[in-house]
Amino acid sequence: MSTTLLLARHGQTIWHAENRYAGVSDIGLTDEGRAQAEALGRWALLHRPDAIWTSPLSRAIATADPACRALGIAPRREPDLRECDFGVVEGRTLAEFAAEVPEAAEAFRADPVTYPFPGAEDPREAAARGAGALRGIAAAHPDERVLVVAHNTLLRLVLCTLLSIPLGEYRRVFPRLRNAAITELRLREDGSAALLSLNVPCEPDRS
Repeated sequence: MSTTLLLARHGQTIWHAENRYAGVSDIGLTDEGRAQAEALGRWALLHRPDAIWTSPLSRAIATADPACRALGIAPRREPDLRECDFGVVEGRTLAEFAAEVPEAAEAFRADPVTYPFPGAEDPREAAARGAGALRGIAAAHPDERVLVVAHNTLLRLVLCTLLSIPLGEYRRVFPRLRNAAITELRLREDGSAALLSLNVPCEPDRS
């Protein structure tokens, strides 16, 4: 048996528009983020996942809401899908942090797992809780397709964990997950994982 997880990062927030770190801070969506959520809802109506799970943070819940309404599905919350806590960099940009503590910023850029931001959640612990959450969701939905709305850094760490990629490489291998784009991951009963697609837009770019 296997489960197909359709992973989506939440829509754009004000902080993300400015490239600020939003971890445990509960930041709302921008107008663009709400439009991305509506596009995800249209995608869900076309592709019809069997279930929808979200992080408990409001930006993820709001992003999943149009899909839930389109399909008549009640979303399920998973606390372990919350974003990483970024410590002293919450609400700030990496450039601002680097201007104050250049050595720490350079160490983070070289190895963000060994040298996380001061006061931040240990990325290894975040990766373990996130991977455990996805394994639990997969176990609850054998041979089904599940839309999971969560967060950029957490999902990149989890992808590395499940695909046996060194965690310290997450920023290089997965530079970013685009807002409300779909990353398709297949989890098998034996614990193995396969990446089927990455950052697929919900709708074609009409610009």
